[in-house]
Amino acid sequence: MDDSPRPLEVWCAGEEWCPITSTATLIGKKWHTVILHRLLEHGPLGFNALKEEVDGISSKVLSDSLGDMEETGLVDRDIVSEKPVRVSYSLTELGASLEPVIVAMAEWGDEHLAEPKNADDSVA
Repeated sequence: MDDSPRPLEVWCAGEEWCPITSTATLIGKKWHTVILHRLLEHGPLGFNALKEEVDGISSKVLSDSLGDMEETGLVDRDIVSEKPVRVSYSLTELGASLEPVIVAMAEWGDEHLAEPKNADDSVA
């Protein structure tokens, strides 16, 4: 049996820009790339630990984002048999394959984006 991930369906098949828009649809939500980055950096994390690593995200948004990424096959949700029972989130092979994209985004941001002059100038 082949365990390699199946290619994801695209919504605009045949267009040369389709792979870009399809990828952007998967990771384009505000917190998805941050969550992917933290899981790439730290490996599997429980919900609370992941929330601490993604500063500024609400529990609801984190839960919704993880659900979205689980549905698209980027994240696995594992129930850890401990007392108390806890949940651990990790990247699937498909999610981990986005590492070069996330690294390129970080490098581009480091090169082209400036820090806000003061905290009042930052974008929420």
